[in-house]
Amino acid sequence: MIAPDPGKADLPSHSPHPSPSIVISSSRDWRKMLSLAVSDIGEALQLWPLIWTLSLFDIKLRYRGSILGPFWLTLSTGVMIGTIGFLYSHLFHQNLSNYLPFLTISLILWNFVSAITAEGAVCFTSSEGLIRGIRMPHALHAARAVMRNILVLAHNIVVVVLVFFIFHIKPSLASFSLLPAFMLWVADSFAICIFLGILGARFRDIPPIIGSIMQIAFYLTPIMWNPDMLEHRGLSLAFIQLNPFFSLLEIVRGPLLGQSLDPHAWLMALGYSGLLIIITGALFTRARPRIPYWV
Repeated sequence: MIAPDPGKADLPSHSPHPSPSIVISSSRDWRKMLSLAVSDIGEALQLWPLIWTLSLFDIKLRYRGSILGPFWLTLSTGVMIGTIGFLYSHLFHQNLSNYLPFLTISLILWNFVSAITAEGAVCFTSSEGLIRGIRMPHALHAARAVMRNILVLAHNIVVVVLVFFIFHIKPSLASFSLLPAFMLWVADSFAICIFLGILGARFRDIPPIIGSIMQIAFYLTPIMWNPDMLEHRGLSLAFIQLNPFFSLLEIVRGPLLGQSLDPHAWLMALGYSGLLIIITGALFTRARPRIPYWV
């Protein structure tokens, strides 16, 4: 029979001083998370020379080896506008001198909106290498997509100037509102890129879904057709007055086509923009630390 060890018998079954443990958890302090999100956006805006350089690099890389470069897009846009304008002016029984300038500014602005939503949905996933390899603010990748499409829009302005010159279109006195309208467009574009970029990084089905939604919105928004066509049909409330795309288009399109300032369009545009910025801010605050793990 083996006797128990007296040294071990005196030891208690549980140690009175347990070893310290380390618990790793995500911070749920909204103030701290909001401060980091605001700091991220502030750092991105301070790096605007880098954003400009990366955007120019994207444009050069996209049209590398081309003779006309991005002006191929300008040429194709002009040919498409001329062809569609001639055809649809007869289908809709519209005066060509009035319909073609309307179609020109509408299509060019819509191309910008469509490109922003498409590229915004992949602005983080397409920058996976930079996000994981270099420490830089996440908002910079959204700003890069916005600046890249602003440069493309600047090339297409040539078509607008040419059409307006041919048909002698003079902007109205409300053209002073174009600068704040452009600033609102830039803010909305930045917000939608962050919003869709986060969703696109988390759910890879978002880019094709956004593409389908924008294709439907193209036909439901007064781009190919004049909004005056629905006034006598009782459909203007659903497709015009409550359409956020129409409001954003109208605050730029109206003054350029010689129309007076539309307070209702501005009110709706500011309302939709404020809602978008608030939702995007809340989402970016909550999801910003998770972006490197999702891409």
